[in-house]
Amino acid sequence: MTARLLRTLGLLLAVVAPLLLHAQTTRVEGTVSDAATGETLPFVNVGFVDSRISTNTDLDGHYVLDTYYATDSIRVSCVGYKGLTVKVQRDKAQVIDLKLQPADAELGELVVKPSENSAFAILRRVIANKPVNNREKLAAYEYEAYNKIEFDINDITEEFKQKKLFKPIAFVFDNVDSSDAKPYLPIFMTESLSDVYYRQSPRKRREVIKANKVSGIENESVTQFMGDMYQNVNIYDNFLVIFGKNFISPIADGGKGYYDYYLVDSAWIGHNWCYKLTFAPKRVQELAFTGEMWINDTTYAVRRIEAGIAQGANLNFVQGFWVKQEYEEVRKEVWMLTKDNLVVDLNVVRDTGAKNKNTVQGFYGRRTATYRDFIINEPKLDAFYEGPDEVVVAEEPASDQESFWEENRHVPLTEKERNIYHMVDTMKTIPRFRTYVDVISTVITGYYSKGDLDYGPYFTTYSFNPVEGHRFRVGARTSSQFSRRLEFEGYVAYGTKDTELKYMIGGQGFVSNRNRQILGAYYKRDIEQLGQSTSAFRQDNILSSAFRSNPNNKLTMVEEYKVNYEREWFTGLSNTAMVRYRTLLPRGTLAYIRQDPTTGEYSVVDAIRTAELGLNTRFAYHEKFVSGDFRRVSLGTKWPALELHLAFGLPNMGNSEYAYQKVVGHVYQRLQLGAAGWMRLNAEAGKLWGTLPYPLLIIHSGNETFYSDDAAFNTMNFFEFLSDRYAQLFIEHHFEGLFLNRIPLMRRLKWREVFVAKGVVGSLDRERHEQEMLFLPNMYDLDGGPYLECSAGIENIFKILRVDGIWRLRYNDHPNTSPFVLRLKLFLNF
Repeated sequence: MTARLLRTLGLLLAVVAPLLLHAQTTRVEGTVSDAATGETLPFVNVGFVDSRISTNTDLDGHYVLDTYYATDSIRVSCVGYKGLTVKVQRDKAQVIDLKLQPADAELGELVVKPSENSAFAILRRVIANKPVNNREKLAAYEYEAYNKIEFDINDITEEFKQKKLFKPIAFVFDNVDSSDAKPYLPIFMTESLSDVYYRQSPRKRREVIKANKVSGIENESVTQFMGDMYQNVNIYDNFLVIFGKNFISPIADGGKGYYDYYLVDSAWIGHNWCYKLTFAPKRVQELAFTGEMWINDTTYAVRRIEAGIAQGANLNFVQGFWVKQEYEEVRKEVWMLTKDNLVVDLNVVRDTGAKNKNTVQGFYGRRTATYRDFIINEPKLDAFYEGPDEVVVAEEPASDQESFWEENRHVPLTEKERNIYHMVDTMKTIPRFRTYVDVISTVITGYYSKGDLDYGPYFTTYSFNPVEGHRFRVGARTSSQFSRRLEFEGYVAYGTKDTELKYMIGGQGFVSNRNRQILGAYYKRDIEQLGQSTSAFRQDNILSSAFRSNPNNKLTMVEEYKVNYEREWFTGLSNTAMVRYRTLLPRGTLAYIRQDPTTGEYSVVDAIRTAELGLNTRFAYHEKFVSGDFRRVSLGTKWPALELHLAFGLPNMGNSEYAYQKVVGHVYQRLQLGAAGWMRLNAEAGKLWGTLPYPLLIIHSGNETFYSDDAAFNTMNFFEFLSDRYAQLFIEHHFEGLFLNRIPLMRRLKWREVFVAKGVVGSLDRERHEQEMLFLPNMYDLDGGPYLECSAGIENIFKILRVDGIWRLRYNDHPNTSPFVLRLKLFLNF
């Protein structure tokens, strides 16, 4: 019986403890009396200083204050007595008895001073109460969320409708809505219904998607675009990340440094008396909003806010961005977001041929979200929150029926919205429309899809280099029409100078859709550039062929057999195991030369053969993706992304000659720095054990093109530096126009500043490794100290171009190097 009672009490404590620890109010109670006579005083006002939270004593002089909105003091006032102010302890229950002294009959001097902006007093209270009004204060909450996202083509003119291109699908223009300033045509819509749960300690969020409905062009790039556009804007954050930019919130702690505020009205909003404040940026082109907000007069919570991006903001392709949010007091002193509307107007300028005249073809993105059925401070049992995934799809059986949506939608669809589903389904059956989609998809993905095959990528069809001469390549892969669980791919390439045939064939397939398990097998024989970063221009790209600072003649023929298995344990944590067998043959100016340690004679090695077992582990907490069938794009995470790569040489596999072990660790993080822009950090370190020829050592990533490579040293040549242990750090800071926006002549250009610093330290047991294979001329180690380079650049030139001036700070005596270079980069962003 005792044991059962203890277990019951323990369970009760586990449920109640979060409420006591994290949702506790400030409770002050006591008695007010006359200090001289001890008589209790009724109807005395007791309230928190600098707040509207107050009460009056009862007939027995007793008072109680219990609120989230406590300040650090209470004040007592009563006619005929001196006022009294007493300190209190926030977030605690306390008893404070107050004794008032009779007041003197004298009247004090009245001094009148000029007042500050009346909006500032309200703003100070809003900022002071932000931690209380932010829903993250609660021990737990849950609600049902309904989201509707719509994507429209806007600025639909009669001239646009009459184009021959659209004649086969002219019926779609019957759905044009001309009630807006820009007539628009809906082309995509999705709806979702979900339950959202939050617990503060330990912090956990979970969303259970109950239903989802999609109509429109389903494409990975469109999905990524939508994911970047539609974000939850929490007005209580100091900076709001929109399109990757840091916008200053109108109620940021330092908002007065960025906004002008005005108190213009007060009125009832529902059951709440509110103050109306307007706000606008102090400076042109600052990433700030213009709009208005209504503030509750007691809790100083935001009741309603309407805001848009200020005209002239340093932002590309965005004609407008508007957000409207409404908050309601769903329980005493608990404010929750109940309506959230976002509208984005994107435009693409197109030349009409008329002199000095452009028209704009644009797009609307709309998000309507509503929230209801709130449950406050009633956390679920721990077992409910277990599991690594924040978003769980558990669609109800009837969710594909229109009757389900009619019953469960928070907001009924308009007639135009109802027609979208029918219109888009009809368009998909029209051949000409499919042709339009195929052309756009080819430009974006690089592949042309026809039936069961995707042909491409088209940008590798032709290239040239001194080893192969003119290189021609054709390739293909199976399409989604062939299978969504199995993919085969391959290509054939031929060089007119080396007259060698290169090729690749392989495939991958899902072992299980659960936890993303993919098995792949590939065979390849092709030319590669060892020591090239993964983000560099491909060597078989016409641009990398044409825009080079040095001849592309340090190439390697690689014949490779590879089997890999990828498993994602949960969102953010994955492993990839790999076994590969490679044969490396030198091409161009590379050579494999060995010296006999006894006779000193030199011999040429025709090839290097090695077998390797690798295991890669990647962890990125709360990372989000948008996925195609096999490939996916990361939308990032605010936490560091960690990678660990282990590799082991297998000397007894086939003709493999080398036993070695390799460890490489990598950390990446993007930091949002508010008004100062954002920073990208990359840190990496690694070590090799074993005696190896130089192609198997750590070849530090260089760049011999005029195109800037973020993941390489842009003033370092290929094969210039080798190591068997190293550590490197890349720091890249984007100021987003912080300085140039303040220069009147530069402001209109919307140029943005970027600064980069890169460095690597390393060591190499050269004597030991040269016993296996001699290093070639102009190959060096880093025993003389770190390699350093830094750069200053301007990005957003013509909205797409970035130019960097890069300084090589050390090892400037090496041949074919320069202490200063200019590099270009096509960089398209908002």
